[in-house]
Amino acid sequence: VIKTDGGVSLTTKQHQEVAQVANELNKYCVDEPVKCPLIFGDWDVVYCSNPTSPGGGYRSALGRLFFKTKDMVQAVEAPDSVRNKVSFSVFGFLEGEVSLKGKLKVLDHQWIQVIFQPPELRVGAMDFQYGGESEVKLQITYIDEKIRLGKGSRGSLFVFRRRHGGSTNV
Repeated sequence: VIKTDGGVSLTTKQHQEVAQVANELNKYCVDEPVKCPLIFGDWDVVYCSNPTSPGGGYRSALGRLFFKTKDMVQAVEAPDSVRNKVSFSVFGFLEGEVSLKGKLKVLDHQWIQVIFQPPELRVGAMDFQYGGESEVKLQITYIDEKIRLGKGSRGSLFVFRRRHGGSTNV
């Protein structure tokens, strides 16, 4: 899934192959992944079966015409903080990012819920919040030192890869 623009460039058959590999890995998941300390850290969002799920409209077909995605990152910090950030360039020259800060709540041994504050948008020197709170539920289906897999409440498969080199400043 690396270098697929978060899954955008994959064919339907390739998405099915990713899902098959993820289903195989699910068999090797720890018993209670939400309690596993490996959940904490900085993660690149390297794939989503629904490519607009991370980043919303900025990642839609129309959004991608204007916003070239550079990074999609999720930071999970103990005990219950989640920060998501999508960095992009507008028309290839104006830098920007949209970020979300949220509070993580464990729902059961595999499911978490994150309630996010309104998004913050920064483009060039402009910085502002817009919209309202949002909420996501994610089932953690596999985790190890390098990879985390999750399935959203609407069925989207996510692949996260642990970032190397310390803080992401998300």
